[in-house]
Amino acid sequence: MDPEWNDSQPIYRQLRDRVVAMILDGVLKEGDPLPSVRTVATETRVNPLTVLKAYQQLEGDGLVEKRRGLGMYINEGVREMLLTDERERFLREQWPQIRATIQRLGLADELLGTASKRRES
Repeated sequence: MDPEWNDSQPIYRQLRDRVVAMILDGVLKEGDPLPSVRTVATETRVNPLTVLKAYQQLEGDGLVEKRRGLGMYINEGVREMLLTDERERFLREQWPQIRATIQRLGLADELLGTASKRRES
């Protein structure tokens, strides 16, 4: 995990979002263990309690399960659930702004032309 942080949201939330991104990107797969709290804390130079809070949030969201004495593991079906949630959030929150920018800049025809050329190749 990249130890760069931004000030726009708490570090535990950024850690949680990075794990989600790793699941979506296929770096972490269903059934895989999460790195230990101590390992992540050392690699990212954050307090272990911050990592623990991120992991607890992942568990509370139903993305991981705690196996006593073994650690945290990615739940089955999580990637598909995350893809659905992320797609819906993108269409609701980001796409309207992107679409408005495309229209404002007059890029619709150019972008559609690019998409058509890719299909023809």
